Amino acid sequence: MQYFLAKTDPDTYPIDQFEKDKTTCWDGVRNPQAAKAIQAMQPGDKVFIYHSMGNAAIVGMAKITSSSRPDPKDVKSWVVDMEYLHRVDPPATLREIKESGLFADWSLVRQSRLSTMAAPEKFVTWMREKYPKLKL
Repeated sequence: MQYFLAKTDPDTYPIDQFEKDKTTCWDGVRNPQAAKAIQAMQPGDKVFIYHSMGNAAIVGMAKITSSSRPDPKDVKSWVVDMEYLHRVDPPATLREIKESGLFADWSLVRQSRLSTMAAPEKFVTWMREKYPKLKL
């Protein structure tokens, strides 16, 4: 199982809506690097859901439920189906992630505009330590 991070603007698709919907098709990713991350996703992989605006933070967890596939609406994009799992409460803020000093080489810190990316194992470990009750 791999871990990924997927960003969403809370004005466009907030965690509240994802929780209500229970499942979603994650689409709209056009950046080639981000599209490669979606192509690498497999059923059972876990995803940190990240609100990118306002108080930027990881706010929830999801599970991949389908293989990735080309977006039928956009030849430059890929899509994947996700199932909402639970919230991360309190959210893990970008500020905390940066101030830890552990992730300077991660795309979340280095390439702030990249919307979807793999999450390094050391980040998953950090989240497990920070949130021992969180089901990762």
